[in-house]
Amino acid sequence: MAPLGQVDHDNIERKLKDVVQELYQIMVQVSTYDAMGRSSRDVLTNEMPSTPQPRPQPAPLGAPELLAYVENGRNPDIYTREFVETVRRGNQLLKGKLHAFGSFRDVLAAEMAAAMPELRQDVDRGEGGAAEAGASGVAPPRAQDAAAAATAPGPSAPTPTPTPAPSSGA
Repeated sequence: MAPLGQVDHDNIERKLKDVVQELYQIMVQVSTYDAMGRSSRDVLTNEMPSTPQPRPQPAPLGAPELLAYVENGRNPDIYTREFVETVRRGNQLLKGKLHAFGSFRDVLAAEMAAAMPELRQDVDRGEGGAAEAGASGVAPPRAQDAAAAATAPGPSAPTPTPTPAPSSGA
């Protein structure tokens, strides 16, 4: 290591004298503490900002798992490939769930519209139409299919019987 120059030596000596002077002032303030005067805490906070602050440790440049992987002598490319495969599996699972729930929503809406025609407007509004079809990847049932299912007699949907109108005179 090269010896320090005169300028560096003078700079360090001046800073060291400043620190000693600040510590001396703090000692005097603490020893002559007056309960009725200015609080020592205020004096300390006014004196301390001039002391040099330690520098924070830099954040690691990569994921801790990756750093541990490399420290164990393994190839970081393998870690990256495994990470991408894990993320891809999770994305495929999530896409499958979204598709399944979209299909379930459409089937449930069609069955509700067929079983309870009075709720057809609410069911159609709840389906979301084409806006949600792009998000879920599942197209909603066409209106003609839902109408045909609602009017077709079948074992699951009984045909409604007309009710007589109440008589107005009695």
